[in-house]
Amino acid sequence: MTLAAVSDAGPLIHLAEIDSLELLATFDTLLVPKTVYEEVESGGVPAGLSDLSYELVEADERRVDETELDAGERAAIAIAKDRIVVLLTDDLAAREAASDAGVDVHGTVGIIALGYGREVLDKDEAKSRIRALQRETSLFISETVVERGIQILDEQ
Repeated sequence: MTLAAVSDAGPLIHLAEIDSLELLATFDTLLVPKTVYEEVESGGVPAGLSDLSYELVEADERRVDETELDAGERAAIAIAKDRIVVLLTDDLAAREAASDAGVDVHGTVGIIALGYGREVLDKDEAKSRIRALQRETSLFISETVVERGIQILDEQ
């Protein structure tokens, strides 16, 4: 099965914070909207991003009429809808808008679980990285979400 995804800034930043950007290589195709790249670039391009294979793509974020979302989130949703690919985001409002539009959505916890499912990580390493998201990153993630992510690993 071929997996394609488009990412907004959140997963790029949060995976970089735990030295796990290589997990994005579990996707056969990774798209990054130019708007998102510019957003990430303004804070300093995460180390390891240049090692990934991804395609910078243009998007008309004005096609997504969600005023509470930033331009990068709107661009990523527009691409996900157009290309029928998974949206990678940790933003709750973006997740809801994408789901309402029929787009499949995964967050950083889901990317780690995919890394385990595709045998890039063993279970203990995947659990450790999920826990690290809560302790070592700028992502707010509740204990409930951490435990649910670990439960998903145990069910695989």
